[in-house]
Amino acid sequence: MNADPSPGPQHLAATRCIDTDHPAVRAFAQAHAQGDSPREQAVSLYLAVRDRLRYDPYRIDLSDTGMSASTALQQGYGWCVPKAVLYAAVCRAQGIPARLGFADVRNHLSTERLRETMKTDVFAWHGYTSVWLDGAWRKATPAFNIELCDKFGLLPLEFDGEHDSLYHPFDRAGQQHMEYVNERGAFDDLPLAQLRSTFSEIYPGLLAQTAGVKGDFAEDAARETQQR
Repeated sequence: MNADPSPGPQHLAATRCIDTDHPAVRAFAQAHAQGDSPREQAVSLYLAVRDRLRYDPYRIDLSDTGMSASTALQQGYGWCVPKAVLYAAVCRAQGIPARLGFADVRNHLSTERLRETMKTDVFAWHGYTSVWLDGAWRKATPAFNIELCDKFGLLPLEFDGEHDSLYHPFDRAGQQHMEYVNERGAFDDLPLAQLRSTFSEIYPGLLAQTAGVKGDFAEDAARETQQR
């Protein structure tokens, strides 16, 4: 964990999971880093990661390969942590310092199937990305793709490179959406061992699934949203 507010070489480096040197990651970064300034490029990359990879918390693979930026990119989907890892990776590929942040959140956009498997609506180690822009770390959360937000009446998370982009507490209808219950801090690399330890302790049912939670998250969420 790094408390130093200024970026260092580690915030541009490739790691096993933040594999910014992977050809697919570098190609994605070059294709979607639009604009002349780091801030413009960071915003463009944020939108690309947010919307080109669909959010799917049913398929969680805590292996080194499963949690890498390149795997999320090649699969075209990911839950909040792999998408944050990918955003950090593509920012680093463009020379924009980036690190990961984590918090525990109470997620009101869940499904009965997911709650039954997890035995809670609290998501430990929710991931976001911090990027260094204009002399400060800016938090960005590219988790929910725009189609998901439109379908379920959520306010999309925008990022302008100047203000933090964190989950909204309420949806468009004023119903509870996300609540931050514990801040875990900023990390230069993915603390995968800590994620595995926490998940094995509090989500044994989730990790017992050999291929993630059975079913389709978007379909389940749509059905339960309509039943409210």
